[in-house]
Amino acid sequence: MKRFLTLLMAVALCVFMTTSAFAAKTYNWKMVTTWSTGIPWHQTVLHFADTVKKMTNGEMEIKVFPAGSIVPAFQVFDAVRNGVAEMGHDWPGYWKGKDEAFVAFASVPFGLNNIEYTIWLMNAGGMQLAEEIYGKYGLVPLLGGNSGQEMGFFTKKPLTKVEDLKGMKVRTVGWAADILKDMGVSVSPLPGGEIYLAFERGVLDSAEFSVPFITYPMGFQEIAKNVMVPGWHQPGVQLMFTVNKKAWDSLPEHLKTALKVASYETQLWDIARSEAGNAEAIKKYKQEGVTFNKLDDNSLNELRKTTKKYLDGLRAKNPNLDKVLGSQDEFVKNYSEWKDLRSGVSAYPYEDYIKGKHYE
Repeated sequence: MKRFLTLLMAVALCVFMTTSAFAAKTYNWKMVTTWSTGIPWHQTVLHFADTVKKMTNGEMEIKVFPAGSIVPAFQVFDAVRNGVAEMGHDWPGYWKGKDEAFVAFASVPFGLNNIEYTIWLMNAGGMQLAEEIYGKYGLVPLLGGNSGQEMGFFTKKPLTKVEDLKGMKVRTVGWAADILKDMGVSVSPLPGGEIYLAFERGVLDSAEFSVPFITYPMGFQEIAKNVMVPGWHQPGVQLMFTVNKKAWDSLPEHLKTALKVASYETQLWDIARSEAGNAEAIKKYKQEGVTFNKLDDNSLNELRKTTKKYLDGLRAKNPNLDKVLGSQDEFVKNYSEWKDLRSGVSAYPYEDYIKGKHYE
C-alpha cells in the first residue's frame, strides 16, 4: 500500500507539473512600427494588440514599440526579418528598395480603393501573392488596415488642370512623384514633419501628405485654401502587419488563427474609423474656408496615360511587380462590370439625389 501511495503521489505530481506548465504557456511578443505615437496608425496597432489579447484570453500579448523606441522607422522590415521583434506594422511602399512589388501592396495611382484592396487581398488572390513575396524574406504578412483615398494637392490658387502644376515645387512621394516628374512638374519628397514650414516659407508651392483626418492636424489649410482633387495618386492606403516566419511557425494553430482573424477585424475597424474621420475632417476644412477643385477630364486622362506608361516600364523590369499588378488588373476587369451595373444608386442626401447626384 505504501508503495502504491508513493507511486500515486508521483503520478499526481507529474500530472500537476505537466498541467501547470501547459497552463503557464504564454506568448509575449514585441511589435515594432514605422509610426510615432502621434500618428493615428499607432492607434490601429494598439487596437490589433488589444484584440489579440482578448481573443486569446491573455495567452498571447503583443507589446507595441513605436518608431525609434527599438529601431528607426525604416529599419522595421529588417528588424522583424532578423528576429529583433516578432512583428512589425508599416506601409509596404516603404520597402520598394527591397522589391518594387511591395509598393503594389500599399497603393497604386488610379488603382484599388480601400474596399477593393480588401476584396482583392481576402478573396481574389492578393494575400497569396503577398505571402509568396514576403515569404522570400522570411516574413508572413497580415492585413493591417486601410485608411482610404488620400487628399489631393493643397494650392494657394484654385487649379483644375494638371498643367497648372508645371513650374511649381510640389511635395509628394513614391510613384506619384515620378509620374508628375514625367509630366514636367518639379517634385520634392519632404518627410511629413518638414512640409508645413517649407510650405509656409514658399519653398513649396503645393503639398499633399495623407488622408483628410491625418492631414488636417498638420495645418496646411492655414497656408493654402484650395485643394486639387481627387487623390488619384493614392486611392487607398493599405497597411500590413508582418510576422517573423520562425516566430509564426512556433505558434500553435489556434494562435495563428487568432492573429489572422484579428487582422481581418483590424482591417475593417481601420476602414470604418478612417472614413468617419475623413468625413469629419472635410467638414472642418470647409468651415475654415477651404475649397475643393476637381481636375478636369483631360487632366485625369493625361495622368492616367502617364501612369500606365510609367507602370508598364516598371513591370517590364520587375517580374514580381508584373505578377502583382497583373492580378490587380484582372480583379479590376472582373469587378468593374458589377460596379457599372450597381451605379446610379448611392446614399446621397435626398435633395442632392433628386437634383442629379446619382454616382459615387
